Amino acid sequence: MLDNHTPHQDRVRSNPHLSGRVEQPPKKEQDGGEGSCPAFGYLRGIHDRAHAVEFRFRNGNSVWFPYNWLGNWKYDPSEGLLLKFSGDLVYLVLIRGTNLDRPLAEGSVDLIRAGLQRHRVLWVREMGEGEAAATGESGPTIDTIEVSEFESHQALTEWLGRVAPAFTR
Repeated sequence: MLDNHTPHQDRVRSNPHLSGRVEQPPKKEQDGGEGSCPAFGYLRGIHDRAHAVEFRFRNGNSVWFPYNWLGNWKYDPSEGLLLKFSGDLVYLVLIRGTNLDRPLAEGSVDLIRAGLQRHRVLWVREMGEGEAAATGESGPTIDTIEVSEFESHQALTEWLGRVAPAFTR
């Protein structure tokens, strides 16, 4: 007969055949809430989703885009991360930095796959040179964020050819 007052995980741990074989997800993934590194902030819960992402510039300005406007995007480590948002106009966001696809030391979250792809990133910010140097190779750094809006495909293609030609191939 099962004891209805003993939590399931305690019953599993007390079973000698299962002890040590059943792992709990890391606490930071269970708790929810927000986490951050110098380059970006994110929702900790693996099922949490943000409605928009904020891009923060060194000059103090910010711009937000809803995730439901996010279309295709491309990552080229030598060029950066190119995001396309389609709403009333087409907006391209070019994020340049280093280690953009590197998971953070404290968990499995990274900017690209576990962050933006899963709509968990709340904000991305340009970092100062000192901050980027202090981060070094241990995590992602954001050197610049460029946001441009386009009314025509031709203007978009011309801008990409000038600013990030690797993405025109």
